[in-house]
Amino acid sequence: MKEKTVFVCTECGNTVSRWAGKCPACGEWNTLEERTAIPEPKKSARPRAAASVYDSAPELLRDLELPNYIRSKSGIGELDRVLGGGIVSGSAVLLSGEPGIGKSTLLMQISGKLCPKNKVLYVSGEESGSQIKLRAKRLGVFPDNLYILIETNIDKILGQVESLKPDIVIVDSIQTVYDDRVGTSAGSISQVKECAARFIITAKNAGISIILVSHVNKEGNIAGPKVLEHAVDAVLYFEGESRSSYRIIRAIKNRFGSTNEIGVFEMNEEGLKEVPNPSEALLAGRPKDVSGSCAVCLMEGSRPIIAEVQALCVPTVFPSPKRTSNGVDYNRMYMLLAVLEKRLRAKFSVNDIYLNVVGGLRADEPAADMAIALSLLSSLKDKPVPENVIAIGEIGLAGECRTVPNIDQRISEAVRLGFDTIIIPKRCYTKSLKTESGVKIIPVSSVFEVMMK
Repeated sequence: MKEKTVFVCTECGNTVSRWAGKCPACGEWNTLEERTAIPEPKKSARPRAAASVYDSAPELLRDLELPNYIRSKSGIGELDRVLGGGIVSGSAVLLSGEPGIGKSTLLMQISGKLCPKNKVLYVSGEESGSQIKLRAKRLGVFPDNLYILIETNIDKILGQVESLKPDIVIVDSIQTVYDDRVGTSAGSISQVKECAARFIITAKNAGISIILVSHVNKEGNIAGPKVLEHAVDAVLYFEGESRSSYRIIRAIKNRFGSTNEIGVFEMNEEGLKEVPNPSEALLAGRPKDVSGSCAVCLMEGSRPIIAEVQALCVPTVFPSPKRTSNGVDYNRMYMLLAVLEKRLRAKFSVNDIYLNVVGGLRADEPAADMAIALSLLSSLKDKPVPENVIAIGEIGLAGECRTVPNIDQRISEAVRLGFDTIIIPKRCYTKSLKTESGVKIIPVSSVFEVMMK
């Protein structure tokens, strides 16, 4: 008897009975592949997350008890900060980042820190045991409670989890794991969704913390279905410039903590090293008496970080000047250029503009507007901003300088790093601001006022 075949989309996992050039579900072209149809298992064979984890009976809100989450310290302070204090028992964490950014290195270091008090199972579908042993040797990680499993079949993985009963399971990566009952190849959307669901169910039922590693697509987003990010408890993104030694880990989603915190690391021969004072590290090597540079204090959650904004204005002979930004929103840069041209008559329209935030940070908050504007004007006029000056403030379309939050923390961090002239919005200035002797605070109400002072 001839086997029944179906056509499966390699992008979205949609299944159709007849071939077509375009997938009817996701709209991608030439993604349908012919495969042998696998009969669906009985419904009773599939795991039921809702029935096994939560009680379906309704309860009054006032009768519910606040949970007391048990956290395991990872031993890496910067990671614990991002997670909200540590890894919560029974939680599922998704870690993603560019290839070669240091995800496996970070996970091996986490394993080494956790193992003295926890039993850790490291599941790898991308590397052999000898490769993992080489990395552990380089990082100096040889704990007693770290188990390595080289496997990609989820049934075998969960079988080992049930027999070993670890406290923490690390899966590197979820794209390599497959389920025999899903008729698509490993890494497809249906496979990733089904395997991740089974891992999460296991975590909730057994109280095991699971860390899933995910690839990224060519746009830099987390690969796989969006439901994967909705299902897990925390989504961490590991980022940084490939040619820079600094790495930043930030929480895109966190059910047990803030999503505004970041952790800063430095990559060296011994692995990832925590950077407890990122402001000082990011300002190291800052050039002196060079135009186009201005310091700013950014708030990353509860942590103030001093960053350096650099601008370069170069005359162009082409009718359409080039605009490039790294670490600053592209549209925000265009808006600030328009404000400066309109209010200060600055001729940026005949110059190529290059804007950069040193160290791989992103100056996304409006408080960086004043520093960006000063760096642009400094480069245009080729007049350096004094190295002891730091600028904080949001700029509106009328050129006004608007108030920003956490001004006390920003000023304290600036003073700690030796800045003695601080430009802030006028509405933020109060006599109660705590400053040390010799520190000058300049309240301004507009960009024009900054240029006058």
